[in-house]
Amino acid sequence: MKVRRGACVFAVCIGLLTGAVAARGAPGDSAAIRAVMAGQQAAWNRGDVEDFMQGYKDAPDTTFVGSTVRKGYRAILASYRAHYATKEQMGRLTFSDIDVRLLPDANGAVRYAAVTGRFHLDRTAHGSVAQDDGVYSLLWEKTAGGWKIILDHSS
Repeated sequence: MKVRRGACVFAVCIGLLTGAVAARGAPGDSAAIRAVMAGQQAAWNRGDVEDFMQGYKDAPDTTFVGSTVRKGYRAILASYRAHYATKEQMGRLTFSDIDVRLLPDANGAVRYAAVTGRFHLDRTAHGSVAQDDGVYSLLWEKTAGGWKIILDHSS
């Protein structure tokens, strides 16, 4: 009987620990990041750069790495405005193969996440039809305003 009670206590402890981890919202965090990305895709396809940028943290150390390195939310927004001045230049964006990896700290709390995937862009660039395909890696931070991109490496 003691073995059974010990096994039951162990099972209850494991259940409580599992519940505590689930209560931290890990599955919800992944869904929240995916929702931000879906909102970014929709904003881009509407031609709304400002709304697209809401997925980025408005901070001087937010960084975009592409053909150059741009540091700061304002600099990244200015670059997007310059390179994608019209809805035709922005075109239609599709994200695929999205992989969200939550990065728990030593206590199991999730404040950061790494996201990788592919993008496809059909657009009109300088009067001609263009297709851009590439990959990205994003570092996200869980902020008071929700999940925000703090580092974007797209190529």
